[in-house]
Amino acid sequence: MNKAISLAILAGGVLLLIFGINAYNSSSSDVSRFFTGSATDKSIWMVVGGAIATVLGAIGLLRGSKSD
Repeated sequence: MNKAISLAILAGGVLLLIFGINAYNSSSSDVSRFFTGSATDKSIWMVVGGAIATVLGAIGLLRGSKSD
């Protein structure tokens, strides 16, 4: 994987994590937790997707590419 692509995936993953955590702590998630016992699906998927993208981006940066 190209280092620029890995860096973009890492940055996107970090942004998704930040937005997901903010959405998890929002008032709509509080209301959802009150009635259903869990946060909104959007916030959960953003955190999960951000974590996966962050890990994949970090692995891509650490492994590097053979063409470099």
